Amino acid sequence: MDKNDLVDIRNLKTYFSTEDGIVKAVNDVSFKIKKGETLGLVGESGCGKSVTAMSLMRLIPNPPGKIVSGELYFDGKNVLELSEEAVRNIRGNEISVIFQEPMTSLNPVFTIGEQISESIILHEKLEKEKATKKSIDMLKLVGIPRAEKIIDCYPHELSGGMRQRAMIAMALSCSPKLLIADEPTTALDVTIQAQILDLMRNLKKKIGASIMLITHDLGVIAEMADYVVVMYAGKIVEKAPVVELFKNPIHPYTEGLLNSKPSINREQQKLYSIPGQVPNPINMPNYCYFYDRCEKRCEKCKKGIPPLKKIKGRHEVACWLYDKEVD
Repeated sequence: MDKNDLVDIRNLKTYFSTEDGIVKAVNDVSFKIKKGETLGLVGESGCGKSVTAMSLMRLIPNPPGKIVSGELYFDGKNVLELSEEAVRNIRGNEISVIFQEPMTSLNPVFTIGEQISESIILHEKLEKEKATKKSIDMLKLVGIPRAEKIIDCYPHELSGGMRQRAMIAMALSCSPKLLIADEPTTALDVTIQAQILDLMRNLKKKIGASIMLITHDLGVIAEMADYVVVMYAGKIVEKAPVVELFKNPIHPYTEGLLNSKPSINREQQKLYSIPGQVPNPINMPNYCYFYDRCEKRCEKCKKGIPPLKKIKGRHEVACWLYDKEVD
């Protein structure tokens, strides 16, 4: 593992057992996150983005889920080989999560201050008074006014934007090395979205953390990410630096995602949508998963699952159409 890599996920497979069969939610996924880098994890709902993040934190419920194989390195340590106590010391301390829905992620029966203080007391061993003071400082850091009053409020007393800021304050309270932001702007209006993204960008500079940004919003990716991983049906289909990906998307699925984003410069009135449906995750085909929806498909696309191959630099793609272009 390179000394500049904070996260190194190798050949991760996370499956779920159901009455109908095995769901291969994450199927042979590999990527790295460098120290201080923001990695964007993109794809349709159900493609395995959140399961990948939860696997890294060993939060997959077993049963029905199970990490079947792979290696998950965080800061030089294989998370899968650590004891449960060691993993608990990492969660909320070295790896923090901003969950997808602030409306339901905060406990309604505890005050905002109690919920932020909990991880500070647990990981930093501070007394309650000092933990409360740090909680107030964290709320001020994320731009919440009257933090001394807000700390005694319950979640239902705050707006959606305020709750999201409180979630970020909680996630950053122990100065984590990695911040996993799972759809951090969901259910927020565009003005608050912009404020949250600016906040995350500024706080990243202050604490020097890496970010794993999980989203299907390509506008957020363009604004925030340094490197992008595109997932489809549990597999990575393309990964590249953000500028390279937007300038030169190679995989037909990536092209479809970019074309389906509204643009003020686009002449056509109807918004493009990728044809077809995501295949049934239980009975996946033994060829390219995107074949049935791909507008560029040909017979050679049925010769098996395409492996990820390097095009140039850090740009990789899993597509038979470009197999000849690869060294």
